[in-house]
Order: sequence, then structure tokens, then C-alpha cells
Amino acid sequence: MKIYFAPMEGITNHIFRNAYNEIYGHIDKFFTPFISPSEKSPMTPRERKDVAPENNKGIVLVPQILTCRSDNFIEAAKELQAMGYNEVNLNLGCPSGTVCAKGKGAGFLSDTPALTRFMDDIYSYADSANLKISIKTRLGYSNPDEFYDLVDIFNGFPVSELIVHPRIRSDFYKGEPRMEYFAYALEHAKCPLVYNGNIFTCEDLNDLPGFADGRLDTIMSGRGLLSDPSLGSRLKGLTSDTDPGKFRKFHDTLYNAYRKIMSPDINVLYKMKDLWAYWQHLFEDRERDIKRLMKAKKYAEYEEAAYRII
Repeated sequence: MKIYFAPMEGITNHIFRNAYNEIYGHIDKFFTPFISPSEKSPMTPRERKDVAPENNKGIVLVPQILTCRSDNFIEAAKELQAMGYNEVNLNLGCPSGTVCAKGKGAGFLSDTPALTRFMDDIYSYADSANLKISIKTRLGYSNPDEFYDLVDIFNGFPVSELIVHPRIRSDFYKGEPRMEYFAYALEHAKCPLVYNGNIFTCEDLNDLPGFADGRLDTIMSGRGLLSDPSLGSRLKGLTSDTDPGKFRKFHDTLYNAYRKIMSPDINVLYKMKDLWAYWQHLFEDRERDIKRLMKAKKYAEYEEAAYRII
């Protein structure tokens, strides 16, 4: 089975990816938080730094692009190819209100004629440039039945992989994934499929359509892998990686790396607290210390609480 690490804006940057890959591993592909090209530039300096090959050594990385303009997509793809990337991913899943209001991410799913024209353009370019384009999508914008037409559209193009998060935009990340629609994709999609959504335990794999009979062999996880860094090895049936020393090394690697590039204290602590919002369930017996950690405003306060926990 292959495991992909889903992109999570503000969290799964190159510092996080390198630390995770070194300490836990077992990830077949990492996907970058989305690059949002504009008329002025295909990438911001921060985005360019995040995808720079020298900052992602030993990692199989797929840059993700968020746009509803094919010319901007192609310009970003050209720059990424110049860096050595032969695959990019189109974001059709982001449910953010500001993103969708601009017709991007999941907001693009509501305008299938425009989406089809967009895909005509980018896949024509991909064919001429020998570039793979995968897609990460939701079922639709406002109704899951939109997915039936979307599958027909995707089937008209050489999509290298279709990553399906079986929720609609208004679901955000709440409620149960709509598995019956992923089952439909297994029967009708012509390209390789990847399942994404609510994989937090090994048992969750058993509920996935196509997993038991081998039709599904690739999954993507974001919140699950972030909430429990040892999950990847367990999903692959390897050692549990529950050694607390490994988690502390992961924490310290991230903490020290952010201290080197960010200031003042509070900015680093905001970054670490974003991670602890996912990690805290691993330490349910340390609730008081976690509350102290979340209130910390200086390194000393943070460290006193963190090292009582880990």
C-alpha cells in the first residue's frame, strides 16, 4: 500500500516534511500546500523556497497548484518543471470561503463548462511538455450528485491520479465521508484512484471501498498523520513507532528549526501550538500541562510545559 501526506496550509512546509521523513518515514509522496499563481508571478518567494529541491532532498514531492486560470497554472507548471518536477497536482478541494469565492478550489467544481475548458488547456500543455497532472477533488460544491458529471469530465483527460475526498464543499471536514460516491469512482473512473478523508486508525482502512479486494492500494492522509505521526508505519503493517523518544525528537527538531528562522518567541510558539492542537489527544492525561503550553508566551514557559508532557 502507498501512503501520501496531504497538504495542510501553514503546517506541512519543507521544515515539517524533512523532519517527518527523517524521523518517521513510510510516506510515498508528500504534496505541498497549494501554490497560488497570479498574473504578477507564478510563485511567491516563500512558495519558491518551500518547493526548492535543495530544501526537499530525499523526498518525493508533488507541488499543488490552486487557480482557475489555465494560463497561470501553465506558467507555474513551467517554473516547477524547470526545478525538476515532472508532476503537479490541481487543487479542486479547498473549501475555504475566500478561495471558493474566487472560483478556485472546490469553488471551481460549480462551473463545469469553465472547468472543462481549463482542463483542455492544461492537459494540452501537459501532453506537449511531458508533464503529469494529478487532481485532488471533492464530490462537488453543493450536492454530492455533482460527482457523476465530474467523473465523466475527468475521464476525458489523462489524469495521472484522481485523489477523491468524498465530501462536498459545505461539509468542510465534518460528518462522515460519503463512501458510496467513492465506490462509484472505483467502478467508473478511468485513472488511478487515491482515497482521502478520515483515516485516523488502521481499522479505518477496512471501511474503504475497494481496500479489501485490492482495487484500492493508495490512500492520502493529512489530519490523521499529523495527529499521530506513527500512523504511517502502522498503516503499512510495520512497527508501531510509538516510542515516546521518537515523538520528542520530532518535536525538538521542529521546535529548534523554527527558532532558527522565526522571531520573536510568540511567532514560533504560534507555529508549535498549531501542531499541539493535533497532538494533544495523544496526551489526554496531561490536560493541565497542555493548557499551560497553549497559554505560553515565552520559550521558557513553553518548554516547562512541553517537557512535562513529553
